[in-house]
Amino acid sequence: MSDYSLPDGRLEEQLGDKAPLYSRAEAVAEANRCIYCVDAPCIAKCPTSIDIPTFIHKIATDNVRGAARTIFEENLLGASCARVCPVEVLCAGDCVYNQWGREPIAIGRLQRYATTNALAQDAALLSKTKAPSTGKKIALVGSGPASIAAAGHLALDGHRAVIFEKKAIPGGLNTLGIAPYKLKAQDALDEIDMVLGLGDIELRTGVGVVAADPGEGEVSAAQLLEEYDAVFIGIGLGPDNYLGIDGEDGAGVYGAVEMIERIKVDPGFDISSMKSVAVLGGGNTAIDIARELAQLGVPDVFMVYRKTAAVMSGYRHEMDGGLKDGVRLVENRQPIAIVRDLGGEVVGVDVEDTSGGGAGGETLACDAVAFAIGQSRLTVLAKAFPGVELDDKGRVVVDDETAKTGNTKVFAGGDCVNGGKEVVNAAEHGKRAAREITRMLNAG
Repeated sequence: MSDYSLPDGRLEEQLGDKAPLYSRAEAVAEANRCIYCVDAPCIAKCPTSIDIPTFIHKIATDNVRGAARTIFEENLLGASCARVCPVEVLCAGDCVYNQWGREPIAIGRLQRYATTNALAQDAALLSKTKAPSTGKKIALVGSGPASIAAAGHLALDGHRAVIFEKKAIPGGLNTLGIAPYKLKAQDALDEIDMVLGLGDIELRTGVGVVAADPGEGEVSAAQLLEEYDAVFIGIGLGPDNYLGIDGEDGAGVYGAVEMIERIKVDPGFDISSMKSVAVLGGGNTAIDIARELAQLGVPDVFMVYRKTAAVMSGYRHEMDGGLKDGVRLVENRQPIAIVRDLGGEVVGVDVEDTSGGGAGGETLACDAVAFAIGQSRLTVLAKAFPGVELDDKGRVVVDDETAKTGNTKVFAGGDCVNGGKEVVNAAEHGKRAAREITRMLNAG
């Protein structure tokens, strides 16, 4: 159980598990469907290159610990990735069974079976491979999946890893921003505990890294560069973006990421008065919050997207799930104002038609609005490290293979680099950075 236990009464506790844990019989039966391809396409589609046929074969032979070790060797966050990875467009999406019109192997559920059961039997499964201490120490900014993965690999390499997290609850998006029907916050915290147990890792929550002039409970970028042998930037993304339209300031209007966080960890968050919620956006975060609200019993939840479903950035299989949950999709509509009554309560969203059909504008009735149109970039902090460069979208520029920035002591990964992808991508960034940091430090 994590040292960061959460209070009871949180809304996420009301949400079920979309893919319950397999029983032993179910897992063995599913594993025996795999034909263990040579040059398996599923491996090539996994960002962390897990040897999927090997771990599945080990499940088939009832070697659960061996299966988990195969997974964790490539992805220290394999337990959470088993739950949250969009396998439909990654490993399982390239399963050869798809070409034959058959159901692909349930790779994610098999991975969850292996990691969950192996860690329950032996929480120290991986720490036995730890290298001797090197005396080197690395600072990691942020405690999201990229930093946690990097810290774990660095610890196994014998280094001391110190993670700085400004919030009281660690884990970044993995803990606070993943839809609860995929991954509960407590499960993410328990996984962090597993990684912290791999070696000399210190997690300093409530300590923010700032660009300059640190106050109480803060440390500056310059201090990290002076006091540590290397620095990893895993700061993720900033707060939710808004449109700057009339009526968006005030009660009843939320950022989607903020709302997901409150559903997951805030027992005081109450949605019982919400009868109709408009979710603005067409990405995966928009789908996630819409599905959560629908599953939590909000009678009417609808997404407003400025284009058609065919070009939405959100995954098709997730949107299909949302439609089954009762979420409506309003296409070809651009929000132009939040409408409030004389008492300041939200009563609708004014939208204009973007289809070119000349339908004009209309008001979509609702009593709450969630903005899911992306997140801001934490550019000031990133640029506080000399030599670190940003691209025209505010993303940290790194070498793809090494995660190294323009500063030879500074590495980066996760959403601050790729603009917002999957947990598995962040885990791979952390692994690559750790390997390059070890190579650099060993080279002297």
